[in-house]
Amino acid sequence: MRTTLHLACLAGVSMLAMAAEPALAAEDAADNGLGTIVVTATKRAIALDQTPIAASAVSGKDLAAANAQSLSDYITRLPGVVFNDYQPGVSEVIIRGISATTYHEQGQTTVGYYLNEVPLVEPGFPIGIPDVDTFDLNRVEVLRGPQGTLFGSSTLGGLVNYVVNTADTSKIDAAASGLIGSTKNSHGEVNYAAKAMVNVPLIADKLAVRLVALQRFDAGYLDNPGTGVRGSNDFRTRGLRGSIVLTPTSATKISYLSSWQDTYLEDQTYLDLDHPYTRNTARAEPQKTRFWMNSLRLDQDLGGAELTAIGSIVEKHNFTQFSYPYFYVTGVTTGSGAAYSAGNANANIKTAEVRLASKGDGPFRYLIGASYMAAKKFSYDQIFQNGAAAYINANPASFGGFSGSVLAPGDRIYGYASDTYNEDIGLFGEVSYAIRPSIEITFGGRYFWNKYNATVTNQAGALGGYPGGYSPVDATGRVSNKEDGFTPKVTITARPTKDFLAYATYSEGYRVGGINPNAGLLPTIPVKYNSDRVKNYEAGVKFHAFDGKLYVEATVFNIDWKGIQARLFGPAPSYYSYVSNAGSANVVGGELAATWQIAKVASFSTSVTRQDARLTAFLPDTFAVGGGYASGSVLPGSSKWSVANNLKFDFEDVAFKPSFEVAHRYLSSAPVAFGNTATRGNFNIIDLRAGVTLMDKVRVLVFANNVFDKFGILNAPFTSQATPAGSIVRPRTVGLRLDWSL
Repeated sequence: MRTTLHLACLAGVSMLAMAAEPALAAEDAADNGLGTIVVTATKRAIALDQTPIAASAVSGKDLAAANAQSLSDYITRLPGVVFNDYQPGVSEVIIRGISATTYHEQGQTTVGYYLNEVPLVEPGFPIGIPDVDTFDLNRVEVLRGPQGTLFGSSTLGGLVNYVVNTADTSKIDAAASGLIGSTKNSHGEVNYAAKAMVNVPLIADKLAVRLVALQRFDAGYLDNPGTGVRGSNDFRTRGLRGSIVLTPTSATKISYLSSWQDTYLEDQTYLDLDHPYTRNTARAEPQKTRFWMNSLRLDQDLGGAELTAIGSIVEKHNFTQFSYPYFYVTGVTTGSGAAYSAGNANANIKTAEVRLASKGDGPFRYLIGASYMAAKKFSYDQIFQNGAAAYINANPASFGGFSGSVLAPGDRIYGYASDTYNEDIGLFGEVSYAIRPSIEITFGGRYFWNKYNATVTNQAGALGGYPGGYSPVDATGRVSNKEDGFTPKVTITARPTKDFLAYATYSEGYRVGGINPNAGLLPTIPVKYNSDRVKNYEAGVKFHAFDGKLYVEATVFNIDWKGIQARLFGPAPSYYSYVSNAGSANVVGGELAATWQIAKVASFSTSVTRQDARLTAFLPDTFAVGGGYASGSVLPGSSKWSVANNLKFDFEDVAFKPSFEVAHRYLSSAPVAFGNTATRGNFNIIDLRAGVTLMDKVRVLVFANNVFDKFGILNAPFTSQATPAGSIVRPRTVGLRLDWSL
């Protein structure tokens, strides 16, 4: 049997014995050659089909076979998952409908993001959500449902854990990948990718180094008559990775990993929905993101237990420019006189974790640990309008008698600087006991304590407090808060046979609170907001049938969400955004993932999600029609149905080992925002792939994505504009890919 997107086949291994395996270095736990994907996202190395949790894993081999380059190429094919694909480098994964927007969460993300178990996202508004390139990835693990016990905050809906390969001390290895392709409406520009890896043992079985370099270019397909550029949304990704692994003894492994990646988007990806493949802005809206992660990890076998210690530093940067179609001060909305924003942000995240996990296959197992995070973030956002200062000087009576140098220094009509520091400490653990050989109960919990301090400087200027007066001076304030709490988890697991597992789980998750930098500009904006929490009730089964030819996972869940950190907006023309704890919601649904080996050469996999996510209490919004959103309103972006199907033919016993694959995806419609009649979804996408192997070393793949060129709307938050705007599925893209490995 072959491993597919959702397959984690059982190979006659005792489930309790497998569950008792110690935590391994992240890249050590993958496909064991018997068709079983082993994952570490539960902080233990456990076969996916033997662990009582709703999870999916996509192996590096499957990512390459699917020509997956980034998150949008594979993440939405997993059950329970959608992708708010709006701005590359900051777009958010949503799991089980836990989201109050299809734009960006202004508070902490509802899904956690990790790279070899290192957190990548800081508390508060994320200045970047790294979309790690798939080259030389071992796998991507996705856990569904709140993971507050083992992982802490920012896991209300679940988490994504990228696992990259680190240095292999046992052999010399190398690989390379190249791609060339074309996207509809790219005006002759080609997509391309060039990637390479080399692994060299410096001391056999003791010390090795691994290096990866990559660059990818996705040609733009949107025309911007406002700037005169066709195919304006070109996107480039570059990356470097390096790792050093030392195994001084058979019981000790020390791993250093460094990963750097930057992106550059020449113009934003949202378009005028009334004019396909057109976006019309007076100025280009470029965006740059960058992250650099360095981590050091120790895996120590103590005989009866496994000790793991991880320390990391993550640095991130984001620059984004937006063009605004509002009159603001001068009344000019075209050309160089149009208003625009410039935002710069930097974050530094330091984390440490140490944990001890029991070994052996006895009835009693444990995992205990402690974690620490310190995150510093500085962001400075400004709005400029050329000629604003001169216009104010010429019309002082319209601006409270203030001069242009006071209300628009350097033509800056608004700005704020935010300097924040977050600290988080957690103590966590799980204890499992097999009360019978086939029944196990697990108790887990995390005590967390966090605090934040922030200094915010509002440079309101000519846009100060719209509507209302103007601010001739900077307003500076300091905000602080701290919280603590406990997130429990209880799971009962039944394994009546080696081919069947059933479980029931209660778990919780939370997000930390934060500040509103725009507080003070409007009296309705709160200075800060508190944490929100979810409670999850879940039951599932996993089983194999027909001599292992069929594998099925099915899950039902019910999630209560309290104190929602809702992102709201003030009135025109400023549209100040802020977060308020308001309302509550319930999400109830079911997930199905199945793989069927139809014949030796044919396999079929499917994932189906059905969910209903709605407010259960009125969500106040001062500036909304009716003063808020009624109980029963659907959560933004929460489609009732999402379906993904794959039919693949592999002829491995035939010359050149040809393969052919048809991939289908369906997403039903969903509102894009509270109180907004616009929807996204309601589309079917078909992809085709065919490949052959040359000289046993080179895999040649031809592909056609979005074969029927469906205009699938992914996001449409800007329907208040004269021309509604949003983002779409990438138009039809065809190409050729080559993969070589030593």
